[in-house]
Amino acid sequence: LIFLRHHIDDGLKYEYLTVENPLELWQNLNDRFEHLKAVVLLKALNDWSQLRFQDFKTVSEYNFTLFKIVSHLKMCGEVITEDMLLEKTNRTFHASNMLLQQQYRLHGFTNYRELIGSLLIAEQNNELLLQNHENRPTSSALLPEVNATSSEFRGRGRGRRRGRGSGRNQNFLGPRNNNSMKWQNPDTKQRQKWRNPGQSGKDEQTQNKKGNCNRCGMEGHWYRACRTAKHWVDLYQASLKENDKRI
Repeated sequence: LIFLRHHIDDGLKYEYLTVENPLELWQNLNDRFEHLKAVVLLKALNDWSQLRFQDFKTVSEYNFTLFKIVSHLKMCGEVITEDMLLEKTNRTFHASNMLLQQQYRLHGFTNYRELIGSLLIAEQNNELLLQNHENRPTSSALLPEVNATSSEFRGRGRGRRRGRGSGRNQNFLGPRNNNSMKWQNPDTKQRQKWRNPGQSGKDEQTQNKKGNCNRCGMEGHWYRACRTAKHWVDLYQASLKENDKRI
């Protein structure tokens, strides 16, 4: 009697508080809740028919729900075999996993525990692969630091050259090649002035007397080294043909 009253609901304890015979208490509880088996059976059968493996995100969730329904069916007197569990799982795979479902069928599992164990292992392996892919997706290998620095420097250099090349005075000093003006170290030029100041002054005067470019009219380069834009050259040549010579 103490055991029965310890495990029943508190409301039932007060309702059957005056019953002192254990057999009488058991019969009263049986008469009151025996009809609930039919209600539980109908719900369990409906849940079993609607159960699908593809409706669950993980294998563990499906396995927990499956055995919960099976326990209700067995409590109501229904018989659930291993073949029924295997068929329920194999038949409710997602349509995109049809090839995988056929492979599990051909494997010939005779025990549901073996099938669910293989599914758990496959799920764990897939999670590891996805985790590794998310950490560093395909074609996302880091470049060496030296290459990154050099590419950044080249990108800046191209941007600066584009900026210099625009406008009216494009390539005013001409291209930096062997046939045009060569770059000189300012320290070397200063030493030449210090050694022979008269000669340096003569060179500057001679350079100033060279005149303008016959192609574009600008100073600082010869005709063969002229890289001025064609539309500026056309305007200059057209102005030379005017009568008033106003350039």
